[in-house]
Amino acid sequence: MRARRPVPDAPTELGERDGLSYALYLPAQAPQGSVLIVHGAGSCKESHFDFARAARAHGLAALALDLPGHGESKGPLTGDVLDDLRLAAAILPPGPLALRGSSMGGYLALVAAGPLGAAAVVAICPAGSEHLLRGLRSGTLDFAAEPESLEQFLAAHDPLDAVAKLHAPLLLLHAEGDERIPYEHSVALHDAAIADPKRLIVVPGGHHRTVQHDPELQAVALRFLQRALA
Repeated sequence: MRARRPVPDAPTELGERDGLSYALYLPAQAPQGSVLIVHGAGSCKESHFDFARAARAHGLAALALDLPGHGESKGPLTGDVLDDLRLAAAILPPGPLALRGSSMGGYLALVAAGPLGAAAVVAICPAGSEHLLRGLRSGTLDFAAEPESLEQFLAAHDPLDAVAKLHAPLLLLHAEGDERIPYEHSVALHDAAIADPKRLIVVPGGHHRTVQHDPELQAVALRFLQRALA
């Protein structure tokens, strides 16, 4: 008889607010802080449940959302995406907030950190405005969007400008072999950042998704967040 595989810990709450679908993970005790998990273009909240579960195990509240145009959320992604992130962040318990994003989500984490008052940021293989604009105009980004307003948002929000003003602790993670976003983009972000502390980890080899689900690098990110939110 084949042994059953263990069922991963379920979210504390699966819900929807104003068209945004989300999964909330709460620890048994009062959380030390919260982390909003922002996925990449064409992805969904379920792709990051592994990190949300790990965050909960480390005493943090975590919320993974489907951005508009993705997963179970309603409507296209528009230039009002910062309002969507504010709405998602408001679902989390009161207290210090961290943002953790990958690819397009890394871009959004960087440009939203200031407006949302984030206490820490983890950006994984973060895209730049030019990468996303190119994908949007070529039609290679796999999600529903309102092109005109989203283009205006991307053109007005450069992550290099954002990190040059961001004082919150910043961790950048990138795979050297990333075939979509060159790791040199994270090097440039690290050089431009004024955050203290700031840290850049470039992993040899790999590809665009290598870092997101690596248990050791997730542990590095969680220790970083615990120190920043303490």
